[in-house]
Amino acid sequence: MSRTPKLDKKLISSILQQHKAGDASALVNVLHDLQAHLRYLPQEALEMAADHLGVSYAQMYGVATFYEGFHFKPRGEHVVTICMGTACHVRGAPRLLEQAERDLNVESGGTTKDLMFSLEQVNCVGACALGPLAIVDGTYKGSMTPAKLSNLLKKMHKKGKK
Repeated sequence: MSRTPKLDKKLISSILQQHKAGDASALVNVLHDLQAHLRYLPQEALEMAADHLGVSYAQMYGVATFYEGFHFKPRGEHVVTICMGTACHVRGAPRLLEQAERDLNVESGGTTKDLMFSLEQVNCVGACALGPLAIVDGTYKGSMTPAKLSNLLKKMHKKGKK
């Protein structure tokens, strides 16, 4: 179980102040901005945002749960995504995922205890020629091997410890 980061209400308020109070049309933009800064959408931030925009918490939560890109659990500083589409799968994506799970000591869909890494898998990102593919912090890493991925994760972990 990963620990929950301390909620910074001043940061949330400053994010909300960038959007006009009472402007319900800014709801999705507010969700994006909150997640970009907090790396997830904690309940208290959603409550503050709903109040700021003049919408119900249920409406705020309903929109946030509609889109797959919003997260409600703390996410790591780095997000490692393994493409499991057909082309990547036949080229070794399952071995990449297994290697990442071993190296990070977390299952797919989870976040490391130190909140440094989140590991996820997706069905296909449409970059089949690059397979097997790992996406690290939004950067596509094609023709990936378990050894290359392991080395990359070790380097990232060392950088994060400094």
